Order: sequence, then C-alpha cells, then structure tokens
Amino acid sequence: MLLAAVQETKLLFCLETALTPNLSTAAPSLRVARSRPVTLRCLLLTLLFLQVVGLRRTWDLRGYTGQALARLSGRHRAYGYRHTERFLAELATVEANVPLTEALARWTASLWKLEPQEQETPTSVFYVDGHRKPVYADALIPRGLIGRTGKVLGCRALVVLHDQECHPLLVTTHRGDQHLTIGLPAIFAHYEQAAGMARSKRIVVDREGMAAEFLAALANEGQTVVTVLRTDQYTGVESFRQVGEFVPLQTNRQGQVIREVALARFGLPLPNHPGQELEVRVALIRDWRRLVPKAPSSEENDRPLRWDQNPDGTHEYWLDEGWQATPLSAQPTEPKLIPIVTTATEADAAELVHTYTRRWPAQENAIRDWLIPLGIDTNHGYAKTVVANSEVTKKREALQKRLENVQRWTDGARKRMHNASKLYRKRCQQTKERADMLYRVLNEHQMEMEQQGVEHWLRHKTIKEEKAGADAEIEEYQQRQWKAYHTSNKEFAKCEKYCREQRELLRALEDLE
Repeated sequence: MLLAAVQETKLLFCLETALTPNLSTAAPSLRVARSRPVTLRCLLLTLLFLQVVGLRRTWDLRGYTGQALARLSGRHRAYGYRHTERFLAELATVEANVPLTEALARWTASLWKLEPQEQETPTSVFYVDGHRKPVYADALIPRGLIGRTGKVLGCRALVVLHDQECHPLLVTTHRGDQHLTIGLPAIFAHYEQAAGMARSKRIVVDREGMAAEFLAALANEGQTVVTVLRTDQYTGVESFRQVGEFVPLQTNRQGQVIREVALARFGLPLPNHPGQELEVRVALIRDWRRLVPKAPSSEENDRPLRWDQNPDGTHEYWLDEGWQATPLSAQPTEPKLIPIVTTATEADAAELVHTYTRRWPAQENAIRDWLIPLGIDTNHGYAKTVVANSEVTKKREALQKRLENVQRWTDGARKRMHNASKLYRKRCQQTKERADMLYRVLNEHQMEMEQQGVEHWLRHKTIKEEKAGADAEIEEYQQRQWKAYHTSNKEFAKCEKYCREQRELLRALEDLE
C-alpha cells in the first residue's frame, strides 16, 4: 500500500527530479554522479521503506537478511549498509538537502491541494511547532533542551509545519540551539517559495515564539500570529485591559460550566523600542477543572495564620497526648487562567480559543507522522479501564511513609518533653531546698560566732568563705536544673515541628487525591 501511495502521489518522481540537477553537476569522482536513474530510484526506495521492514537506521542493514526490502526497492537483493551510507554521504557532499526540502514542500502542497492563490481564505491557519531530537556523537554539537526528558543534550532542532486539517506540510532541520523564533520565518519563507504560495494569513505557534519584537515584525509583514502568553508576562486578570464579560465556553455532562472565556486587550512592551507596546487581543480562558493557589492579599501577608490556628479562630492543642492531626486548611484557589493572544486588530474569543486549542492534537499528530518513520516516537492506545498513575502512586506511598515516621517521632518528642519538664520542676525544687538549707546553716553559724564574741573581721571573713562554697554548690544544682530546661525546650521545638509537618503531609495527601 505504501509503495502504491508513493507511485500514486508521485513522491518518487519529485525526489528524482529534485536530485537530477545536483547529480549532473557533481564531481565525476562521486559514485552517485555516475549512477543510472534505475539505481537512484532503488536507493531512494531503500531509504523510504526501511521502517516498513522493521529497520530504524541504515546501520540496521548490517544484520538484515530478508527479501521484503529487495522486493520493495525492485532488486534481487537489498542494498547493504556501506552502499546506502555512501549514497547518503555523497548526497550531503553535493548539498542535496536543499532541493530535497523544496521537493518535499512542492509535493505536500500538491498532495493536500493547497493552492493559496485561488483557495486561501482569511481563515486559513498554519501551525508551527518545534521538536528537538538528541544526537549522540563523538563531535561536539550544539546542545538544547529535550522536552520529553527535560535534559540538555547535544541535539538537532526540527521545525514542523502543518495546516489546519492536521496535514504535515514541511519539516526542516537546524542546529540544536536554534530558537523557534528563527526557525519559524525560515520554514515559512521556504515553503511559500517552494510551493508558490502567497503570504500566509494566520500562524499558530507555541509560547516559545512569544517574543514581542518577533510578533511585531510578523504583524508588520501582514501576518496574524496566534499564541499564548508566558506565565511571567502577567499576574492575573488585573494585568489585562478592557476585560469583557466571561461567557460559558465548555460544560460537562451535568451542565456545569467548566471553562469560560472573555475578550480583553494586552500591551506587550517592546524591548528594542522603550516606551512602545504591541497591542494584542486576548481570549482569557478560566479553566475551572484546574484550580491553582490564589495569591494572598496584602492583609493576609501582614497577618498570616499560625500553622496551629484554624480559620474559625480555634487552635490545635497539639501538646496533648491524645491530639489527632488534621490537614492544614486548604489554600484559597482560583481557576487557571489561559491567555490566548492574537496580533489581529479584532477577534472573536470563542473562535480564537478553538483555533489555538486545535494546535495541541494537530501538532502531536504532525510530529508523530514525521517521527514514526524515524523510529523515535511511540503512540500508546487507551483501554476503558482505570489505570493507576504510577507517579501519583509513588508520591502517595512516600508521603504515607513519611507521615508514619513523623507520627512516631512526634510521640517520642512529646514524651521526652514531658519527662524533661518534670525533671526540670523536680530539680528546681531540689535547688530551692538545697539553697534554703545551706543559707540556714550559714545564718546559724553566723549567729553562733556573734554569741561567742568573735571579732567582726574574722566573722566576716569566715562567713564570706562559707558563702562562696554554698554558692558554688548551688550553682551546680542550677546547672542541672537549666540543663533539663533546655532539653525540654529542645523537645518542645521538635514536637511542634513534627506536629506541623503532620498537618502539612495530610494536606499534601488530600491535594494529591
């Protein structure tokens, strides 16, 4: 079926036609320059149908012994690894990537019957997305952020273009550190020139292309851009001007509004033009399915509640042995705000939301269509069975284990705190009794010496020496007393910390649920 599709859509003819001028001017020393048209076609078919026979790279040809690839390419035996790699290397030598890319653009334009000069309407939409594929090589190559893993690796950057019907139109390859704001104009210029299109009307791009100067440049060229604001560009609804009334956008089966939208305006500061702004229209979506913490007011910041204080004014008596921890009060939440912006002078909020949200499934399908043949993407289907989220399960187990440990530590800290408090009171009593006894003995001795008529200077010297000895002994008692006091305070702080953590863990478990 794929071979028939290649013939029917004239893909092979487009590729052969694109390569012919380059190969005719190539150096005679290159084997590809002396290849016959039949050989060129067999090599192209070999590359096109590697995935069909289960091969992801030309390197896999080293161990391939089947006959399917030979039949698809029109040969008695399939080409091997070295022959195919030499063909690719010589194509790179003659810079065949440019005509092949142009041929791909012309082929997709004819395949999906995109004739902008005749059929393009003001509602024509083109979607652009970026993708980075890690490349492992001995040479040092530019690095980029791999979205799937969140790692920064040496990679190549792909820019994918498709239309509003999810048809993939073109993909170009660039350095791994290239930004989408550079790849977007390049791929549009390439496609418009190769496919003979007029200037595009509407471009939908991810927030990676949310640069004010970039949007202003596209707007000056007559192109309308639809994208979404980054979270660091606004704080809330108050950041927008002329916010209209929120109207229902989506309801659930029970008829409850789960998403609503309003039209607003927003000014994007232009860094290269101080004091100037790019005026954009905004479709503000309030998603009630995704609640986010609400920013506290100035009064709440000035007088925050203690962790053991409830909103109704009551307090948790966490020093009691029978105290049972309750979750912390839930932080006030508000619906997540999704601001979709367009550089158009006028816009309809619902239509703008529909245009942008089509990007998510459409671009996922476009990337899948380009990447499945490369063997670097896998799609998994859905069955109508409940499947536990492994990440949530791991988090819940970790929180439960921590909660059990903290509860055990709390009981131990509370017990040690009470024991230290009792010991402190006991030692205070011992210190007082011992001090009273020593000073009573000291007073009696002083009275005896007065009755015996001991001279004043001798009596004063003797009492002073005896008082120093008594004070030293009392100091030892006080040191033991304060040691118990500090131990009690230390265990009190531990108990408070563990009790607070119990409430935080219970709140985290409820939020996770």
